[in-house]
Amino acid sequence: MTYAQSILPEFDQEMANTRKVLELVPEDKFDWQATESTHTLGWNANHLADILSWAAPTLVNDSFDVHPPGGEMYQTPTLATTKEILELFDKNVTEARAALEEAVDEKMGEPWSLLQQGETLMTMPRAAVIRGFVMNHIVHHRAILITYLRLNGISAPGMYGPGDSAAS
Repeated sequence: MTYAQSILPEFDQEMANTRKVLELVPEDKFDWQATESTHTLGWNANHLADILSWAAPTLVNDSFDVHPPGGEMYQTPTLATTKEILELFDKNVTEARAALEEAVDEKMGEPWSLLQQGETLMTMPRAAVIRGFVMNHIVHHRAILITYLRLNGISAPGMYGPGDSAAS
């Protein structure tokens, strides 16, 4: 079984679940925060839509510098409508899935590094980066977004079984 064959079923399920949650994001709550020290609901939705943009570069490059020397620091998008967020998410799903389909098995165990200002922050096998910093990161921020929706009285769909979860 290739790397693509092993990860794509999970990828497809997680992306379908994530889209269901993003569809529920109310534009009038983009500025809502659970506490003063947390990101807004809108920031989390934007970040969730953007995380997948890291997949293709991870599969073809040996590193990513979040703030390259002399360059701009990576910024989460600031899209202002649910429609724009869904469009970005859908574009990134399409590009990430295509990159995963083309993943070279032999490269998945090779080291990949996250850099800041040219300094290595961490190095992991490429497959671990896709699993941890892309897939698990999506699940993490989706859970935050579901919590924010529930705190605003919006029911969230079940992720791994039948039925909806009631808003608390």
